[in-house]
Amino acid sequence: MFAVHFFENKNLLLTQLLNRVPSVGEDLTIKGRKGKVASVISMDEKNIHVQVIIEIVKKNKLIVDNSKKKKR
Repeated sequence: MFAVHFFENKNLLLTQLLNRVPSVGEDLTIKGRKGKVASVISMDEKNIHVQVIIEIVKKNKLIVDNSKKKKR
């Protein structure tokens, strides 16, 4: 079992105990966000730091049509 720490830049996203260490280039889903493993650094026998690049999702803003509202 390995203690795997997932980082985005210098922010800790998640720490998990895993049997298998993720490899570089592998696709992940962390907290509902998609990402890709950038690098894997072994700190010691059981602690591993994984750098993750999270995809930026652009939200579409809804345009409100005020012409249908009743004018007073």
